[in-house]
Amino acid sequence: MVDLHALKDGLIVTAFWEARPSEADAVAAIVREYLPQAQREPWVHAFQIHRSIAEPEKFFFYEVFRDEAGFASHQETPHFKALIVGQALPKLTKRERTQHRFVQAETA
Repeated sequence: MVDLHALKDGLIVTAFWEARPSEADAVAAIVREYLPQAQREPWVHAFQIHRSIAEPEKFFFYEVFRDEAGFASHQETPHFKALIVGQALPKLTKRERTQHRFVQAETA
């Protein structure tokens, strides 16, 4: 992983998931298995998954990829296809993803 403050480029992806309440613990188990695999991908600068304390069926993903090609490669990995597409997504009631860029500070 890299120092996020040092990055000037990259693609940031955020995702908000809401699991069916009866599936929330199963989703948590899936993402615990998935997380270290995603973090080891060569095009990943940062990858974190968070679970809401107040609403444990809600999850927040913060991901920083080298570029759009890295994000596309990420979605083609066997662990993404098996764990996310194959196991987690069917347990969700909601999934939202957005893409972002870093805001660049003005230089003097």
